[in-house]
Amino acid sequence: MTTRRKFLATGVLGAAATTLAAPAVLGQSAIRWRLQTYAGPALAEHVIKPAIDSFNKIAAGRMEIELYTADQLVPTGELFQALQRGTIDAVQSDDDSMAGPTEVTVFGGYFPLALRYSLDVPALFNMYGLDAIWKEEYAKVGVQHISAGAWDPCHFATKDPINSLADLRGKRVFTFPTAGRFLAQFGVVPVTLPWEDIEVAVQTGELDGIAWSGITEDYTVGWANVTNYFLTNNISGAWIGHFFANMDRWNALPDDLKELMKVCFEQSHYYRQHWYWGGEADLRVNGPKLKLTAIPDEEWAQVETAAAAFWDEIAAESATKAKVVEIIKRYNDVMRKAGRPYRYD
Repeated sequence: MTTRRKFLATGVLGAAATTLAAPAVLGQSAIRWRLQTYAGPALAEHVIKPAIDSFNKIAAGRMEIELYTADQLVPTGELFQALQRGTIDAVQSDDDSMAGPTEVTVFGGYFPLALRYSLDVPALFNMYGLDAIWKEEYAKVGVQHISAGAWDPCHFATKDPINSLADLRGKRVFTFPTAGRFLAQFGVVPVTLPWEDIEVAVQTGELDGIAWSGITEDYTVGWANVTNYFLTNNISGAWIGHFFANMDRWNALPDDLKELMKVCFEQSHYYRQHWYWGGEADLRVNGPKLKLTAIPDEEWAQVETAAAAFWDEIAAESATKAKVVEIIKRYNDVMRKAGRPYRYD
């Protein structure tokens, strides 16, 4: 595990820190930001590093973003506080696992059965108004919400096969806070551990499985090496993740660098759309490590019914949460009425 002392001596993604290019203007110091992602090193190579590399290349010495992976500077659960204080300049994470103190935190990560496909996320944020709600909520606490995008769906990867809801009972599972709260009614025991400890925890029996990703991440980060089965039923069709910045640091940037950052992050969202979409299908068919299992549709319908009740439970907590739930319901109603290819039932 990378210690903080070793991290200070080594740099981004375990490589030696690079020397900044010469500033574009003689005598002008380059702007330097630190961004920490929720992802570990192997996953970060796909979900964030290409965007940071592009930004730094195009910025051409005027600004450099240093990238740090899960828990390198601070634990993931403390990302929000570090961002708000300015210890970190920017963050890539979902709201839920970084414990953002906002009315919309519960919807980050995997909000149960709210999304069918990854394209649901940009549609909800850019066409149905969620982007404006997130920006308003985070501005209240001194954080700039830059943009939202989709990651992979949420499936169980387990040591023992899951063929019915009864098989979930008593299973100790690493998952997100809101997903864990929802799954507890089916007997799942949610467990919170540092991201880098998950593989070993499955090997030692501290965990029975993982409900944190789709099959692409299971293979990419090594979890397919310690689990045996992949449940094709999912509790969400896509993860909602975001880029955030400390508000003061964001406001101090020149407008063209703000725009460059937004463009590079949007490209990152697009990259994940096809990387996960293609990867999920390919590894189900061609992946050699995980055997697929399924809970019958008529039994899984109990989970779908419970999700609808869970949405109403969350909506009752505040006016803002009720507004987001209403948007999610309205969106899904439109998708169902639109039929194929938007919804098949």
